[in-house]
Amino acid sequence: MLTVVGMGPGTLSLMTPAALQAVQYADALVGSKRHLAQFVAFKGEIRALDADIPALLAWLADQQHRHIVVLASGDPLFFGIGTRLVAHFGIAQVRVIPGISAVQYLCAKTGIDMNDIWLTSSHGREVDFDTIVRHDKVAMVTDARCGPREIAAELITRGAGHRWLVIGENLAQDNERIHWLRATEVREQYDMNVVVILNER
Repeated sequence: MLTVVGMGPGTLSLMTPAALQAVQYADALVGSKRHLAQFVAFKGEIRALDADIPALLAWLADQQHRHIVVLASGDPLFFGIGTRLVAHFGIAQVRVIPGISAVQYLCAKTGIDMNDIWLTSSHGREVDFDTIVRHDKVAMVTDARCGPREIAAELITRGAGHRWLVIGENLAQDNERIHWLRATEVREQYDMNVVVILNER
């Protein structure tokens, strides 16, 4: 059985009991080095999750007789590996245990209402900034190619330099930082982050 477990923002304290139980009974654990490092007591097989997704899919196809858990950042179906695994194997073959997304965590920490938020990601995709500026509230999961500085520059280019960027950096970690900055004030590089773009604070 293949189970995809949402790690939440990345700490065990924010994982659900169902997610922790799935890890406890797994024969093998697949995840990033950062996620695997939190399960030092795990005695089963360990496989690092890297960029070679076709190789991972082939390996998982050969492991259907075992209990395999894939650790996913945040929520597995929110721009995560869970979407790829469900598309490949079908939902009948994949159990998905949801987790708290980084966007949910950042909004909870800052009191930002999520009811009218537009969600997007820059992971492996071209960001449509013209669409972004048409929304008053946007949350974006970022990557190394398109982070806060690039987002701010694109907003300024489109006359939206007055908008707020709420930058959640290293969320739920000991070095967590949350910044409220106008697009025109964003100049630094930021560690692993998610961004909420607001037309009004």
